[in-house]
Amino acid sequence: MEPDFHQFEQQGWERAADHYGDAFGSLTSQTIPSLLSAAGVGKGTRLLDVASGPGYVAAAAAELGASPVGVDFSSEMVALAARRYPALDFREGDAEALAFADGLFDAVAINFGVLHLARPDTALAEARRVLKPGGRCAFTVWATPDISVGFGIVLNAIEQHGRMDVPLPPGPPFFRFSDAAEASRSMVAAGFIQPRVQTVPLVWHLKSGGALCDAFLQGAVRTAALLKAQTPDAMAKIRRAITEGAEAYRQDDAIELPMAAVLTSGISPHQR
Repeated sequence: MEPDFHQFEQQGWERAADHYGDAFGSLTSQTIPSLLSAAGVGKGTRLLDVASGPGYVAAAAAELGASPVGVDFSSEMVALAARRYPALDFREGDAEALAFADGLFDAVAINFGVLHLARPDTALAEARRVLKPGGRCAFTVWATPDISVGFGIVLNAIEQHGRMDVPLPPGPPFFRFSDAAEASRSMVAAGFIQPRVQTVPLVWHLKSGGALCDAFLQGAVRTAALLKAQTPDAMAKIRRAITEGAEAYRQDDAIELPMAAVLTSGISPHQR
């Protein structure tokens, strides 16, 4: 199961790399201040940005005076980040088998990356391994669809007009870490102490209702594959339902969709 899902996500992000910034960048960037704060990032912090994507987290950390290293399993994402922020260090690598020595970093940040890993618990254990004692790890995921309205609109449209049981490689439940108890349990199981879970409210600004469907089709992987597996007739109805659902949140010249992230953090203990 796991290699198939890993390959599916990796290949998906090679394709979606150029579209991710336009589709989700302005939304996922909203969590970065809270993410870096939870990870204790400041001047002089040696930060590992796991699943670094276009490099937004690493760049924000550098502005705070930190020394970030970005790691992503998508070569296209690594190249994109390196072009965008040529002064920073971005490398291709596996979150589940980090190529760094034990205790090398002061902080680890993962902005929406654990959603795309076949073995997220292994990645959390790896994050703890590369942290020095007392170092902090923080990661974000999407909140459940009832709170992250954009997901709710898209998934409801597929359920109403299409099929959810399309053949995709099985992977971890997408909203697993949206549950505070499960997120805390997973951090403790990975060896962290003092887990903390908080919800970060976000707003997704879109120019049109159709832009919501396009964002998932072009800038996502799992949901994009779900949409692309629908019949043409079903997809036309799904697109119409998504557009109408998003337009219900129009405020003057733009759509403002309530979204939310769940931010989980923990500390690497002094005794291993």
